[in-house]
Amino acid sequence: MISNLVKIKKVFSVFNLLMLLVICSCSTSPKSTGDVYNLRAYAEKGLEAANKETVRGNYKNAHSLLIEYKRMAILSDDLSLITRVCLSMGNVLYSLGEIEEAFGEWDKAALEAQKSNNSELLSASKIFRAKGSLLSGRTGAQAVLDEVNRESVNIKKDALLVSFSWQVKGLALRALGSYAEAENALKQSLAIHEKKKTLENASYDWYTIASIRSLAGNTSGALEALDAAIVLDRRIENSWGLAASYRAMGDVYRKAGREKEALEAYARARGIYTALRNDDEIMEIEKKMRN
Repeated sequence: MISNLVKIKKVFSVFNLLMLLVICSCSTSPKSTGDVYNLRAYAEKGLEAANKETVRGNYKNAHSLLIEYKRMAILSDDLSLITRVCLSMGNVLYSLGEIEEAFGEWDKAALEAQKSNNSELLSASKIFRAKGSLLSGRTGAQAVLDEVNRESVNIKKDALLVSFSWQVKGLALRALGSYAEAENALKQSLAIHEKKKTLENASYDWYTIASIRSLAGNTSGALEALDAAIVLDRRIENSWGLAASYRAMGDVYRKAGREKEALEAYARARGIYTALRNDDEIMEIEKKMRN
């Protein structure tokens, strides 16, 4: 009997302790008056991760991540965060071939930026849309260049948005055949990415510089730029970037009439795409190797 009483007392003691914990947790003020900030901070980190996936060519994964982080941005009612998620979502959708949906996201970004009176993000939204218009052929290069020049003056605080403006300016100048100016614009972007140590973006800068040099007939310069991109992509293990650079290297060698080296570069790209299990890119590379 005494033994049973002891057991009962122990059970009640545990129960009382549990109740005390529940009462304390309910009776005090909320654990964090900044719970929404925790949500926002999580979404900010997630957006950065999704952007990194985008630069690495992992568009489907980036899209899945952005769906969740867009939901968090909406839950926190952070207009700046919603704007930036929409900008990134537009980029991913464009890369996935969902062109109309991409423009829809960029338009949403502009509306959110306008609601918050954020002139920097509003101008950035217009430049994102301008890049899509340039690449899709909806708008001429000169009109895009004019818009970038007009809107970029409002972008001063966010270094990565400043670099993005330089990138789009470089792409427009490339399309206009102003190759020296285009390379200078990309080098402005590159300097920012190197300083910020955003090496995926720096690799893309070198990749784009290579395309500019190739169009200008500077074969050795194009190959040097691709070598620089490959060094960065190896360092950060960016397999998609490596494959893209080797494929571009094959194109440059072929344009210069160096077929043996072109096939070697294509084979290297095919090997990486095979490891990535990217059947579409494998087919494209094999077409190049047969031509």
